[in-house]
Amino acid sequence: MQSAAPDLALLEAAAREAGSLARDLLTKPLEIHSKGEAGPVTNIDFAVNDLLTERLRSARPDYGWLSEETPDDHRQRIGKARVFALDPIDGTAALIGKVPQWTISIGISDEGRAFAGVVYNPMTDELFLGAPGAGATLNGRAIHTTTRDSVEGMRMIGQKKRFADRRWSTPWPKMDIIERQSIAYRMSLVAAGLGDGTLLFGPKNEWDISAGLALIEAAGGACSDLWGDPIVLNQPDPRAPGVAAAGAALHPLLIERTSKLPDPRPRKDGAS
Repeated sequence: MQSAAPDLALLEAAAREAGSLARDLLTKPLEIHSKGEAGPVTNIDFAVNDLLTERLRSARPDYGWLSEETPDDHRQRIGKARVFALDPIDGTAALIGKVPQWTISIGISDEGRAFAGVVYNPMTDELFLGAPGAGATLNGRAIHTTTRDSVEGMRMIGQKKRFADRRWSTPWPKMDIIERQSIAYRMSLVAAGLGDGTLLFGPKNEWDISAGLALIEAAGGACSDLWGDPIVLNQPDPRAPGVAAAGAALHPLLIERTSKLPDPRPRKDGAS
């Protein structure tokens, strides 16, 4: 496989330019619309999507394309070796509420595996960049997932109410739960060792997780679905049935708990 360095340079430049545009547009009145169950969308989402479409697709015309703010055309990605998967603004509700937890997330997959990713928080100027085999950085400084090997006392990046639910067969031990709105930001913080792990429940779109998968693997961590199976990207239905991401020693301990959850997918023997 060829070096990821050219793609990493492209991702960083595109993310920083998009972040500058988003910050500038935030100084002006927001145009907010509803996408129904998918939540709100703003003029900034669309403007960043347009910029990234121009920068990335002109630079890599042979790559496939999947973006939250672009209609999904299978002809544009299925069968392509490499595919961009991006969320122009991950955490739009945070952006609207002026909470500095929204990010620009761009991932590249190669034959279904995470190849490279960038997650940029324009308000905190945190840029997470990485590729499996090439390492990961935060603003140019090398980052790694933590070596924690115990759930008790861990720094879990997630929603407190999820872990207090009485439906868990085994109650969770005391943890330091850190809430962040952007999915990509949560995964990036785990890659940087600023959290020990994160669990994402329910179907998660590839545009939200593609970059984070690349970052965590690049930083020495482990990612899977909630039942411990690998996440394969660029699927016809571009969603994963939940995500478990953590340092390599902690990840199997999380899977011990989450694998007891009902699996929404059809059983491999064909039964429903």
